[in-house]
Amino acid sequence: MEFIHTKDPVLYPAALSLMEERVANIRRGSDQECVWLLEHPPLYTAGTSAKDDGLVSSRFPVFETGRGGEYTYHGPGQRVAYVMLNLMKYQKAPDIKQYIWLLEEWIIQTLRHFDIHGERRIGRVGIWVIGKDGREAKIAAIGVRIRHWITFHGISINVDPDLSHFDGIIPCGIREFGVTSMAKELGRSMTLHELDTVLEHEFEEVFAVLLTLQDVQG
Repeated sequence: MEFIHTKDPVLYPAALSLMEERVANIRRGSDQECVWLLEHPPLYTAGTSAKDDGLVSSRFPVFETGRGGEYTYHGPGQRVAYVMLNLMKYQKAPDIKQYIWLLEEWIIQTLRHFDIHGERRIGRVGIWVIGKDGREAKIAAIGVRIRHWITFHGISINVDPDLSHFDGIIPCGIREFGVTSMAKELGRSMTLHELDTVLEHEFEEVFAVLLTLQDVQG
């Protein structure tokens, strides 16, 4: 497993191209699985379930993508983690629901390290928190695609983005609740590097479930 850190913001088409190439190489066995940690410049992406009314304003570039879900925002101050795993390597019958659960757990355990209580919600994708104002808001998004049982796309965690940038969309099609960030919940700024250190550790802890399954089945 390789963890790749890209410091400068990555244009979305370039990220898609690199993911496509990496997934193809993983399938051929010529490259190892990886988690790619990066930022994007401000942009909106439309998942396979995106509806026309989900885009309120095209204030930033809009990209269609093959991941699941509706509209989401990416931009500075948000950690994006693209996860490229070969599920066939770990499970004789790959379980997409378990994979999504593991991504959720990865986010929850990472946030817990910073004393932020992230929660799942039935019928709502992503991770949610009850803020200091008592309101429920989304702090992390999940959108995945799987090809030949190899995963790509992944998660995004709002570390300290400009939350007004979300005003151009209905995030993930959910109108009733807002969005928040780690900085807002903690009342202080923090760096992406602080988060990355914990993300790497917690990924190895949470996804050890798959490694254990591989050992049992092997």
